[in-house]
Amino acid sequence: MKHPIVLLITFLCFLTTPVRADEGKQERDLYRDLETFANVLTLIQQYYVEEVDSGKVITGAINGMLGSLDPHSAYMTAEDFKDLEEETSGSFTGIGIEISIRDGILTAVAPIEGTPADRQGIRSGDQIVRIDGELTKTMTLLEAVKKLRGEKGTSVTITIHRQEWREPRDYTLIREAIPLFSVKSMELDTGFAYIRISNFQASTTKDVRSALKDLKKKSALRGLILDLRNNPGGLLDQAVKIADIFLDKGVIVSTKGRNKEEQMVFEAHPDDSHSDFPMVVLVNGGSASGSEIVAGALQDHKRAIILGTTTFGKGSVQTILPLPDGAGLRLTTAKYYTPSGDSIQATGIKPDMVVPLTTNETKDAPLSSPVTTREKDLPRHLENEAAQPSPPPGKNEEAVEDQEESFKKINDIKQIAQRLEQDNQLRTALIILKSLNLTDQR
Repeated sequence: MKHPIVLLITFLCFLTTPVRADEGKQERDLYRDLETFANVLTLIQQYYVEEVDSGKVITGAINGMLGSLDPHSAYMTAEDFKDLEEETSGSFTGIGIEISIRDGILTAVAPIEGTPADRQGIRSGDQIVRIDGELTKTMTLLEAVKKLRGEKGTSVTITIHRQEWREPRDYTLIREAIPLFSVKSMELDTGFAYIRISNFQASTTKDVRSALKDLKKKSALRGLILDLRNNPGGLLDQAVKIADIFLDKGVIVSTKGRNKEEQMVFEAHPDDSHSDFPMVVLVNGGSASGSEIVAGALQDHKRAIILGTTTFGKGSVQTILPLPDGAGLRLTTAKYYTPSGDSIQATGIKPDMVVPLTTNETKDAPLSSPVTTREKDLPRHLENEAAQPSPPPGKNEEAVEDQEESFKKINDIKQIAQRLEQDNQLRTALIILKSLNLTDQR
């Protein structure tokens, strides 16, 4: 029996981060617990009713160990590790929903804009009680993610419980490639811009800077609405860099953990900052993690008015710790704090102006501009034989281009007007920015 004990002690000590145990009793307790684990595994191997796969049993034990810590710590197989790289680099195949475990229940943090989950009306706070008929109560977070993802074109049925419903409802969604274009922008009115960040990935900061550059080419910025609704977070460094764009000094966020390397303070820099126009930041219950870092920093420095509803409240930092076999740990290593020193863990960012979304639909936030799809917009559509042929290049070419540009502008204006009409939070934010401009002119 000594042989498996030695193997397991070696395996488990290698699998975890270095243990800081006091000399003496604490170290003896650790080895006694590991010996108990080895004994249990040996008894399972010898007496369980069916032959067991030791690797699966050990993986289950590791998942249980990490699951006892918090909802965000998890063991990742080599395949999980690859999926994580895809998710932060720009695309994956699935239904387009960020999930978490809250109070032991698999919960939707936010649907990703324009994805099957978004189109089917999945909302932040929805409880996912079954995936393809299987109860989710005993699933780890990564197990649930695996079941939701799959081959493009295949279907998955999720059973949703919503607070106002008497009975859960089934949603069948078709998996598709989920491109994570994290930044969208538009000019709502002359000088008043809108930027939406749907998640924080590797290219987000570059994309926001590019959007600001393009918007400033149209007209001098008199105000900006930064939409972080249903943004579940992503890469910490990108969230910090986004806040840095709009601040020229001061603390953005600090992190505190058990280890010295987790004690970090991130500060803003004056280089290439955009701090010369008023801002409103839109948030809701689907705004989590990185979104809360940005909103908290801009709120504490009075750089922006935060408008909407209280955010998700994920105030912990996860570190990816790779293992030699290609697997790894996603381990909660620190909590983060706003510039004022507050932790938002489980409490969230409270808006300066509480404005619940009121729309004709039951969704928690508008996630895409209303666009009417017509036959001409469909791929490989048939041409109308009776349509006028394009004029030959020459005198009329410039006039036709001007006319097309004119139609495009009219269409854009209609879409913006429709969006403002449907989205009271966005409409309120624009009114605030215009009011601030009038005040400054007096």
